[in-house]
Amino acid sequence: MKIQSYKDLEVWQIAVELVDMIFAQTENFPQREIYGLAREIRRSAISVPSNIAEGSGRAGTKELIQFLYIARGSLCELDTQYYIASRRGFIQDKAMQQAVTDKISSISKMLSRLVQSLQRKN
Repeated sequence: MKIQSYKDLEVWQIAVELVDMIFAQTENFPQREIYGLAREIRRSAISVPSNIAEGSGRAGTKELIQFLYIARGSLCELDTQYYIASRRGFIQDKAMQQAVTDKISSISKMLSRLVQSLQRKN
């Protein structure tokens, strides 16, 4: 299965929305965390759509699947870092916190379904 453009993938689009949400929330982190947890959260968030894009630009389905797994790993890393930031009290908006958590869960499921679909067709 060759993807025409990664930008057409709903999972990529939602992952980019998640990046926007993460950046908006980490802007309010304490100054002491700007180069610590905030930077790590942003990095792992950016990694999700970036790996989806990189995988779709590779030669074959096997490589795409590998990068989708990497994206899922980055998503798990983000989920953990976001959870820690929440426990530390850096995320005050509970509605936004739930929206981010829901989006992480949704992206994880979408990545799993995409991998399964690609594996069946390969």
